[in-house]
Amino acid sequence: MCKEVGRRIARVGGSLRRRLPLDSGVVNPEAVRAGVSARSAGRGKQTGPGSVVAGGVVQTVDTLRQRYAEVKARVAEAARRAGTPVQQVILVAVSKYAPMEDLRELVALGHRDFGESQVQQLTQRAVLLQEYLGRQRSLGGTPAGGGAPREGVRWHMIGRLQRNKIRKAVELARLIHSVDSLRVAEELQAAALRLDVTADVLLQVNVSGEGSKAGLAPASLPHFVELMGTMAHVRVRGLMAMAPHSDNPEDSRQVFVRARELFDEFLRTGEAGPHFNLLSMGMSGDYHVALEEGANIVRVGTAIFGPPGPQAAGDPADDPERAE
Repeated sequence: MCKEVGRRIARVGGSLRRRLPLDSGVVNPEAVRAGVSARSAGRGKQTGPGSVVAGGVVQTVDTLRQRYAEVKARVAEAARRAGTPVQQVILVAVSKYAPMEDLRELVALGHRDFGESQVQQLTQRAVLLQEYLGRQRSLGGTPAGGGAPREGVRWHMIGRLQRNKIRKAVELARLIHSVDSLRVAEELQAAALRLDVTADVLLQVNVSGEGSKAGLAPASLPHFVELMGTMAHVRVRGLMAMAPHSDNPEDSRQVFVRARELFDEFLRTGEAGPHFNLLSMGMSGDYHVALEEGANIVRVGTAIFGPPGPQAAGDPADDPERAE
């Protein structure tokens, strides 16, 4: 039984890495550079908070579709204000508290990017979704809704990495958002070397300087990027930053502005290489502000799937520091 599960996971991992490059017309460095002046001009414009159904409401297909449609509309509007083509924005649906039927429904609606904060859950869900899509293809049809992405789905690892889970994260995740130490980078390099793949990663930067937050200090980034340039099997794709928790989305803006400045400096100098073009910041409460300030990846969970149930309270998977 265990061997069969392992074979299924191995097949999924190889399939995801072969077929789902992040460079499939989603974002390119020149387009990112071109958007900087437009973003500066649009800064300061605000939108109201997203509507989220109150806790205790039963999640149905209709409410999931409505929430998803609303999030996509707000993403498009915020991207427009920033001068970013909406097709260059990656919306990561953070699914860690969502039931599998909700993931299948989003896939049926054409969504392809999902984020998990625990490698074990990512592994299980990657297998289940891949098999679901495989069954649909073998039947010669598409899931209900008819919009399932032909390429499958892309998994994002958004949580802090444990040493004994790094190999599996490299196998399954198309993008790892949370590289925050040289030890983690070296472990990723070793795992990717053994698998003979290139691991795409984001560097988590602690812009706010909060002692409780993980992440690299902004001043250490140039040296860290230089060290990572020696790792042939790890590719730095950009930065990830999180703002301190607040009920007011505008409180996040200055953190996002500073993260964008760091990102732009690497684009200007070219020190991080030609593949450096992704800026991940913003979650359910402030993703529209993040997009206004130049993010091209946002991680949204509650605004799509609804508030987590009581069983999620105090869950250690709610990591890193509000991963979503």
